Amino acid sequence: MPYPFRHAICNEVFEKWKFADTCKAVLQAGYTGIEIAPFTLAEDPAAITDAQRREYRAVMESEGLAFVGLHWLMVAPKGLHVTTPDKALREKSWLHVRRLVDLCAGLGPDGVMIFGSPKQRNAVGGLSRAQATRHFVDGLAAIAPHAAERGVTILVEALPPKDTDVVTSLDEAAAIVREINHPAIRTMFDTHNAIAEVEPHASLVDRYFDLIRHLHVNEMDGRYPGTGDYDFKSVLKVFARRGYQKWVSLEVFDFSAGAEKIASDSLRFLQGESKRLGV
Repeated sequence: MPYPFRHAICNEVFEKWKFADTCKAVLQAGYTGIEIAPFTLAEDPAAITDAQRREYRAVMESEGLAFVGLHWLMVAPKGLHVTTPDKALREKSWLHVRRLVDLCAGLGPDGVMIFGSPKQRNAVGGLSRAQATRHFVDGLAAIAPHAAERGVTILVEALPPKDTDVVTSLDEAAAIVREINHPAIRTMFDTHNAIAEVEPHASLVDRYFDLIRHLHVNEMDGRYPGTGDYDFKSVLKVFARRGYQKWVSLEVFDFSAGAEKIASDSLRFLQGESKRLGV
């Protein structure tokens, strides 16, 4: 039997689809969870009302889909930045994150918030990389108690140096998690964003498995799994051996093949890889 990973998909691949239609297609493709990019829901996602949250939640529940969490946290509204030396803007931006915690909690239980958003955490305004990172760490630490209270876990996502200069490796992400030392702050692994890691990815996820709460799968060029040569099996084998119970979530950056084909072909490929794990 294949290892029973829980498979989810990020909703932005269904660009311009109605949310209800997206949920139906996700379920039909065989996924049991959906991950949401907040900017797909509203120009100011943090301002989504309680009533609207209940509507979105009801749509997911009516299809039997679990809400997995949020990613691309800082895309909308425009102009946010969490490490800027501008204190007023920094506080406004962290308030936005706090409100997204409430959105996440309103959409479903046990949600994660994947903190990537490279442009909104880069060192700017004359700050050094170390100073910007300190602002990032302090902001996360300050919001951790509220996240825990709402049953939300914020995940520090390592991004490659070509995208950001704040948290560019899983080593750095794990160090931040350990420094903050709060159960509401953990990390995750994204196969695409690990392109600059020098150590084998299987070794990395094995070392930091206890801190990892989410896995994004995609080819290193941004296409969907199975269209390139990424060694998913070696990474999945570690997760299977370690008894991973969280989500394996598909996030792609090239939508050209079409949402339904991407969703279906990716899941079939990943399930095929799982059958060959030998664990």
